[in-house]
Amino acid sequence: MIQRIVAILWPSFITAGIATVLFTTAFDPAVIFIDYDISRVGLYTISFFLFWIFGAITAAATCYFLKPCEAINKARMASAND
Repeated sequence: MIQRIVAILWPSFITAGIATVLFTTAFDPAVIFIDYDISRVGLYTISFFLFWIFGAITAAATCYFLKPCEAINKARMASAND
């Protein structure tokens, strides 16, 4: 279980770091969110965590869809019988 969590969070962390660098290089978050009173570092942090969440969701979906359909159906049948 820990291995799956790490397999989801570590690649999404690396992807979030790269996405944050690319996004903040192309767009200035302070200009995009000019209506909010947040510092640049705060905006960089928010964008990093948003990218990390999006990356974790896509990595988790990939791990879910890698399972064979028979394994998923067996797990559902086992939980329905309990």
